[in-house]
Amino acid sequence: MAVHARPAAFEGSDGLSYSVEIEVDETGDPMEAFAAFFVFVRWSRGEPRVTGHIESDYLAHAATEDEARAAVGALPIDEAKRILDEVIAARGPALDIPVWDYSRDVESQ
Repeated sequence: MAVHARPAAFEGSDGLSYSVEIEVDETGDPMEAFAAFFVFVRWSRGEPRVTGHIESDYLAHAATEDEARAAVGALPIDEAKRILDEVIAARGPALDIPVWDYSRDVESQ
């Protein structure tokens, strides 16, 4: 993952396009204070615009943010694609509409 100068992009198992970023959270654990994970940004069909995102579980824990990010960045690109498809399968069918429109539709029901 870390060898690319730009975010990797994939077609997910749901037929939609995703780009991936590595993000890091603080855990509150002094021994493993940081945890890194993937954020997969979902793109619309046709005109490119963001329609939402999905996240992996934590993939690495470390004492520093840089160590956690480096551990996830060392994963092979095919492993990132496998994780994307696993998250898609766990989430269920995707809605190819902007997340803010989906939220508005759910609230009106």
